[in-house]
Amino acid sequence: MPIDLDEYPIHQAPVSMASVATSDRNFYDRCYFNAHDRNGKLFFASGLGVYPNLGVIDAYAVARLGERQFVFHASDASSADRMRQQVGPYRIEVLEPLRKLRLVCDAPAQGMACDMVFEGTFPAVDEDLHTVRDRTTGRILLNAQRLAQFGCWSGMLEVGGERFDIIPSEYLGFRDRSWGIRPVGEAEPAGRDPSWQDPAFGLLWSYLTLQFTDYSLLIIVHEDGSGHRFFSQCTRIWPASSGRAPEQMGWPYFKVRYRTGTRMIQDASVRITTPQGQPLLVELEHAGPLMAMTLGPGYTGDKDWTHGVWRGRDFVEQRIYDMSDPEILAQLQLPFGNIEYPMRAACGGDIGYGMFEHSCIGRHLPSGFADLMAVAP
Repeated sequence: MPIDLDEYPIHQAPVSMASVATSDRNFYDRCYFNAHDRNGKLFFASGLGVYPNLGVIDAYAVARLGERQFVFHASDASSADRMRQQVGPYRIEVLEPLRKLRLVCDAPAQGMACDMVFEGTFPAVDEDLHTVRDRTTGRILLNAQRLAQFGCWSGMLEVGGERFDIIPSEYLGFRDRSWGIRPVGEAEPAGRDPSWQDPAFGLLWSYLTLQFTDYSLLIIVHEDGSGHRFFSQCTRIWPASSGRAPEQMGWPYFKVRYRTGTRMIQDASVRITTPQGQPLLVELEHAGPLMAMTLGPGYTGDKDWTHGVWRGRDFVEQRIYDMSDPEILAQLQLPFGNIEYPMRAACGGDIGYGMFEHSCIGRHLPSGFADLMAVAP
């Protein structure tokens, strides 16, 4: 059956816009946002995903305040109306494509209420196509495209009994939209043992987004256990008013110091190179409470929430995690978590703020981890 979008010359495959071009169950189309203040009190992350071949749409909103992580979840049946990004009391409005978006979560009964507008301070850019195959079976694990943008926030957020007036001069942020294939929904039958069941399996993921006054940096590194890179990108983005195109920077080299007995970041730096061959050192230090992406947002082994799982009609819930709880701390310190760290960055004389999403799972020889349970000395 045709839908309204079919009236426009935007088709990418010989099917209605009500469908996607692949029958792969793991096709997804998702957005992600974060917001953080400069004084390190609040870190907020949120996202909405559509899984057309699973018939599911879901969303989350998570705020970290002090020692508590507050979580809102919503899930429902998806529809063919791709222009309506809403699930339950959560919705995203595109006010100006690639410039300004509104995020609303009207769920006081679940402890989360916000009405916030994201406005790009730098142009949106494409990330490179990201493709990963399982090395044992050859199956596509990830084949995705993403756009990314730095910005600032305005509006209000109520969570944990506190109200935050969000003003652009204080609240910076980052967003992305990605689509393609990655594991979603209920677990599939394993078939032949995949590579992650090999004792020598390992991977490292580093995703660094930094916003300075005159430019922003987007740095991504994805490596296997031996240090071989599946993906590497380093882009410097200039304000639209400058008239300067994004610059491709040289091979990023991260140096991460982990807390003793864990794989959680103590501090870090990254060396990059300008197109003219000038070396740059970016030094990073914590600028606020971390966000455990395995406790609410649904990434990398979240036991309570997995993207695309069918939970029935009109599903909403609240969860609160006590980040001082020894049981929760033990989960964070296990060497297969995904954590987002708000960071203050120094690059030459420039000071910036942003987020460092990092996980080091299993063996990673360049970091000194020989197997799954190895931790920093």
